[in-house]
Amino acid sequence: MQNFDYMTPTRLLFGKGVIEKLPDVMSQFGKKILLTYGGGSIKKLGLYQKVMELLHDYEIIELSGIQPNPKYDPSVLEGVRLCKEHKVDVILSVGGGSVLDCSKAIAAGACYDGDPWDLISYKVKAKAALPIVDILTLAATGSEYDSGCVISRTETNDKIGYLDPLLYPHTSFLDPTYTFTVSRKQTAAGIADAMNHTIEQYFVADSTLLNDGICESMLRSLMANGRKCLENPEDYTARAEMMLDCTYGCNGILSLGNSFSGWPCHGIEHALSAYYDITHGEGLAIITPRWMKHILSAETLPRFVKYGVNVFGIDASLPQMEIAEKAIEETYKFFESIGIPMHLREVGIDESRIDEMAHHVAVNEGLEHAYAPLKEQDIKEILIASL
Repeated sequence: MQNFDYMTPTRLLFGKGVIEKLPDVMSQFGKKILLTYGGGSIKKLGLYQKVMELLHDYEIIELSGIQPNPKYDPSVLEGVRLCKEHKVDVILSVGGGSVLDCSKAIAAGACYDGDPWDLISYKVKAKAALPIVDILTLAATGSEYDSGCVISRTETNDKIGYLDPLLYPHTSFLDPTYTFTVSRKQTAAGIADAMNHTIEQYFVADSTLLNDGICESMLRSLMANGRKCLENPEDYTARAEMMLDCTYGCNGILSLGNSFSGWPCHGIEHALSAYYDITHGEGLAIITPRWMKHILSAETLPRFVKYGVNVFGIDASLPQMEIAEKAIEETYKFFESIGIPMHLREVGIDESRIDEMAHHVAVNEGLEHAYAPLKEQDIKEILIASL
């Protein structure tokens, strides 16, 4: 069991109607709020109007139009500009994980005099960040309970995971009813994203029975409740459990004491969505079974056996290699069953930039240190298998 240093300062307010506590939470900060959101779904939900009513005595500056795979330019740069120009006291993120990720980068950049990319690319460590409060409308990324964000810089095809303890949200409002109107595509992508967060922390060299059990339970819960959410989008119980699954996915609690996996599927997918701007969860679902098949070996076999038996209920008396292969097949079949396109060609990616992307991942993601080390040729083979 590995040493660890762990902190989760974020307050979670979970359940129906918790937004009524928003004025109490925001009263801890100043009167100037940067309200961040995406394409306008919060207005269709009536959530925008509700926020405005609850915060009627605050000065609210708006940054809208934040895209999936949030962009450094324009969104982060514009948010930083607004914060500095208006001397913003706190950021209120209303939307999914992309809006919140963008808000985190803005929060750090607003307190830095140089180019915010210096912070995101780890050239400079942030000394301060604006406080962040979020109201979540999509269960997927877990950004509401972690200290990280992922930001894309289109002109360089970079997609960087930026982590800093200063980026934990102060408070996250989690009302599952706000996810009732999420599309089938985005619900399925959210399931895949959270499952992959769990898988990335499960496939490690050194783990504990406790963490294995939590991860296995998380995966079973995500699959069972995910199916229910797709069958009945307004199933509150299923939406609530899925939302909590996603919240736990990235804050480290699943892997305390474990060795680090290197998060290889995320490393590879970051290139896909940086180069082609595809849906993150779909990219992960496509890559993951191919990565599993690529790394299956005598060394990794026991991990796949445990995964197959405890997550999918595969007969433990079968030959170990058969169990492992069935587990990989079941992973693929589940993603396919919830409507995710399972080939890169289906999401507009062909072989034309495979070499370029494999090289980019090999240079930037450090996957030679992953649970099963990956060199550039390995990454290329996984991408080709995913076509």
